[in-house]
Amino acid sequence: MPPPPWLRSLFLTLILSTLLFQICSVTAQENNNDVDDTDGAKDLVNKLQFENPRIRQAYIALQAWKSAIFSDPFNFTANWNGPNVCSYGGVFCTASLSNPSIRVVAGIDLNHADIAGYLPSELGLLTELAVFHINSNRFCGTVPKSFKKLKLLFELDLSNNRFVGGFPKVVLSLPSLKFLDLRFNEFEGSVPTKLFDKPLDAIFLNDNRFQFGIPENLGNSPVSVLVFANNNLGGCIPGSIGKMGKTLNEIILLNDNLTGCLPNEIGMLKKFDVEEVDSVEEVDSV
Repeated sequence: MPPPPWLRSLFLTLILSTLLFQICSVTAQENNNDVDDTDGAKDLVNKLQFENPRIRQAYIALQAWKSAIFSDPFNFTANWNGPNVCSYGGVFCTASLSNPSIRVVAGIDLNHADIAGYLPSELGLLTELAVFHINSNRFCGTVPKSFKKLKLLFELDLSNNRFVGGFPKVVLSLPSLKFLDLRFNEFEGSVPTKLFDKPLDAIFLNDNRFQFGIPENLGNSPVSVLVFANNNLGGCIPGSIGKMGKTLNEIILLNDNLTGCLPNEIGMLKKFDVEEVDSVEEVDSV
C-alpha cells in the first residue's frame, strides 16, 4: 500500500532540508578560507572588457555569488550577466572615495528577495562596499572571513536569514561599521565583549540563540539602539549600562531569561525613548 500524499510530501521536505543543511555545512567550512583573484577566475574574465580593475573584481565576486544561489524565485539576479555590474539588480555603484574618476560597487540591496544560497568568500573582493543588505532571504552557512577586507562597510544587515554558528567575529574587524543587524538567524554562543568597544550606532541581535550573559563592558558602547530580545542570555544587566546615558535611546531585553535586580545605574539613562526589559527574576544575595 503506497504511503499517503502528506507522508510523501513530508519525506521529500526532510530530504531537501537535509541536503540544504549539508550544503550549508560544507560552505561554512569553505568560507573559513581567504580568497584572492585566482588564476581560474582570471581565465573566465580574460575575454571581457571592464571599465576599470575594481569593476573587474566586482564581476568575479558577483558571479561567484550567483553560482552560490540555489533559488531566486523573484529573479532578483536574473540580469547578473556581462561586465557591466553597475546594471545588475540590487547592485549600486558610485565614485570611488580613493579615486573619484572611477566607479566602484558601493552598495548591495537584496532585501526581501527570498533568495536561497550562501555567501562565497569571493565577496571579500568588493573592497569598496559601504552597504550590504540581504534582509529576509534564505541565505545559510556562515559569514565569510574574507569580509575582513570590507574596510569601508558602514551598514551590514544579515537579518531574517538562516545563518548559523557563533557570533560572526569577522564584523569586529570592520573599522567603518556603524549599523549591525543580525536578528532572526541561528547564531549561538556568547556575545563577544569586543562588540561593545566598537563605535557602532545600532546593534540588533534579537531572535537568535545567544547565551552566557550580557558582557560586563556593555557600557563602553556608544550605541543609540540596542536590541537583545528573544535570546537565552541569562545573568544580570551590567551596572556599566549607566555609562550609556549620553547616547542610548532604546534598549530591548524582552524574553532573555535575565536574573538579578535591575541595577541602580539604569536611572542614569536620561535619553530613553523606549525601554523594554523582561520581568527580571530576583536572586537572593549570599
